[in-house]
Amino acid sequence: MDEITVPTPSPHAAGASRGASGHVDPTADRRFAALPGRPGKIIAIHLSYASRADQRGRRPQHPSYFFKPSSSVAASGDTIERPEGTELLAFEGEIALVIGTPARRVGLADAWDHVAWVTAANDFGLYDLRQNDKGSNVRSKGGDGYTPVGPALIDARAIDPEALRVRTWLNGEIAQDDTAAGMIFPLAQLVADLSQHFTLETGDVILTGTPAGSSVAEPGDVVEVEVDVPGGPSSGRLVTTVSQGSAAFDAELGSLPAADDLQRTEAWGSREAAGLPAIDAATPPLSPELRAKLEAVPVAGLSAQLRKRGLNNVHVDGVRPLHPEAKLVGIARTLRFVPNREDLFASHGGGYNAQKRVFDAVGDGEVVVIEARGEAGSGTLGDILAIRAHARGAAGIVTDGGVRDAAAVAAVGIPVYSSGAHPAVLGRKHVPWDADVTIACGGTTVQPGDIIVGDADGVIVIPPGIAEEVVDAALAQEDEDAWIAHRVAEGHPVDGLFPMNAEWRAKYDAREEGRA
Repeated sequence: MDEITVPTPSPHAAGASRGASGHVDPTADRRFAALPGRPGKIIAIHLSYASRADQRGRRPQHPSYFFKPSSSVAASGDTIERPEGTELLAFEGEIALVIGTPARRVGLADAWDHVAWVTAANDFGLYDLRQNDKGSNVRSKGGDGYTPVGPALIDARAIDPEALRVRTWLNGEIAQDDTAAGMIFPLAQLVADLSQHFTLETGDVILTGTPAGSSVAEPGDVVEVEVDVPGGPSSGRLVTTVSQGSAAFDAELGSLPAADDLQRTEAWGSREAAGLPAIDAATPPLSPELRAKLEAVPVAGLSAQLRKRGLNNVHVDGVRPLHPEAKLVGIARTLRFVPNREDLFASHGGGYNAQKRVFDAVGDGEVVVIEARGEAGSGTLGDILAIRAHARGAAGIVTDGGVRDAAAVAAVGIPVYSSGAHPAVLGRKHVPWDADVTIACGGTTVQPGDIIVGDADGVIVIPPGIAEEVVDAALAQEDEDAWIAHRVAEGHPVDGLFPMNAEWRAKYDAREEGRA
């Protein structure tokens, strides 16, 4: 392969850009002052740092990407607008790679040779727009000024890629600090992988992902990003100021911005940072021991114990299982639908809506519980979402609405409770509205973190704080009922035995003492 000719990196003056030969062109657009020229392609990775993956609760097996337009590039010192009617403009400090020589189907060992320069970038994203184009990120990350780059280039030949560090400051306070060594996918792998699919051309930019600490920037905030090798070369600080825009989005042209608690959590980095109450602050995870006990007790027995404790409105009424033989035990993950209104479905129903986000985020042992107001006149899920929940390790799905493609959903094998089958799509009756909030399902209130148990008799909701007490009492009652059933089978009349009078109670207690 030909040797790469790389100019000596140095800060670039505002109002000038560096051509592919390294010469400064004072007439060029200042947005591209930190680059060899206007990039033909900007490719960004969705998730690459282990710290970010752990924060999100999911670690990809392979890298995945999206494109950003070159019109989104901005220079250090520029201002980015947060559009009118939005709240979740998030910063993401990143290492940017600039291609020096074209790369097509290059191997991992040779991939880094095609990188000429490294610099800092800020992959801004407007989470209010994610729901309708997550994955492509066309609107949420393609806005003017959403890709500040610079201010100076680092010679890629002079550094160890794994030694690169990226740091981000929000109003002077450090927010992100990680190195390329903390990436799930090495920098060279991204170059080699992308080159399998298309030619990486001179001047193309690869944004290599952001570590944990990405959060929301508000009007008046100043965000700074620096990429360096500690004790070695640096990109200098890439400075961006956030301002408030005045132009609103037109509902006649496309879907409007929308933010829910899931988007707020991902934009800010955590529910706590977003000012939201923790879903399970007082709810310990469902232990294997507690799960085993709940699986051993019928719903009817749990219902009786809850009634003894004054809880009568804990049954999800009107739902039936697709698999009556299967037991359902898990922690509630909630999803709320509101009645269909055409303008609201246009803004909330399409794209990456609340329904899809919940099924993408449901965790191992969780139950998706859907409020559909008992409206069975359309489906609230189909086989694709059932497959997704099953693949995520979900314990089951409960909806007081209908199921579409019921036979295919049943074939997935995951426990599903619904009001019945219906062939119509979601938009006939429902708008997916929000998630991880308190809902009403089948006439009972369900909160995120509640314990859901179902069998052939139906579904019940158990407050997590009393679950151990309730299940232990139910197990004891089951044992007692089994003893009574044997006595009845022996020919004893139920009078005085069910419930037990003093004589029968003494016999039962003596039997228990003998077992002890």
